[in-house]
Amino acid sequence: MAALMGVLVVAMLDDIRFGLRRTANADAMAQAQRLALGAEALARRKVAALAREDVAVAAWNGRPLAFPVEHGLVRARLRDGSDCFNLNSVVEGAAGQWRRRELGVRQYVALLQALDFSAAQAQALADALADWIDSDHRRAPLGAEDGSYAALQPPYRTGGTLLAEASELRAVQGYTPPVYARLRPYVCALPRPALSPVNVNALAPARAPVLSMLTLGALTPAQARRVLESRPARGWRDAAAFWADPALLQAPVPNEVYDQVSLRSHWFVLDVEVEYAGAQVVLSALLEQDGSREARLAARRWTRDE
Repeated sequence: MAALMGVLVVAMLDDIRFGLRRTANADAMAQAQRLALGAEALARRKVAALAREDVAVAAWNGRPLAFPVEHGLVRARLRDGSDCFNLNSVVEGAAGQWRRRELGVRQYVALLQALDFSAAQAQALADALADWIDSDHRRAPLGAEDGSYAALQPPYRTGGTLLAEASELRAVQGYTPPVYARLRPYVCALPRPALSPVNVNALAPARAPVLSMLTLGALTPAQARRVLESRPARGWRDAAAFWADPALLQAPVPNEVYDQVSLRSHWFVLDVEVEYAGAQVVLSALLEQDGSREARLAARRWTRDE
């Protein structure tokens, strides 16, 4: 009897100990999430302040910040969110009525060719993406509609709506892991189908293919890189000064492209990592600054923005 009671007491103590550990872990995780949300709220106010001030992009873009807290550390990084091609710009219209936008498709093809995809592969990838998002069931010459995906195992259908994340590309025909890995650093999925808004004052020379995309390939990546490397220290003062660059003067583009260029950031990406009492939390958020007092939260995920 004494031995049996001893076993039961030990089992009860183990249950109590593990229960306390689970409770402590849950509390630590909840507190880490609250700290991450606090960093997000702070970033939203910071974005609003940047919109009111004449702050050089390089002063904040991508600069890591660390905030020690009791029992942990918060790391945050705010960067421009418009130095990429908006995948949703290959269509236009409204929900349920998305239709192919030829200029967006042409720009996407130009970006893909700037990344050394062949002309045929670039067109096939662009057609497949437009077919994935648009609302009709008409297959583009090199694209893929529901029938192409129904034959897969497991079968599925096209999205028929805007991409919520760039990672959705992996479900689209032709976007193999090597293709996706080469393309991913230069694309994003903004929550609206506008032609890619590019802040040329925040565009790093390493992202020259994005500028080549804007010119529909008239500028090679090497030429685009030289344009970005010659940017004034505080950025171009206005769009006319940017387009006055000799290389850009030789690049005829449609009138809509001039409206894509901006000199201030309207989209921001926030990355937060929190370590608190042994718990780890990662948050990434897309913020939009549209002139209001505080930036608007457009998207949030509790994972890294891959």
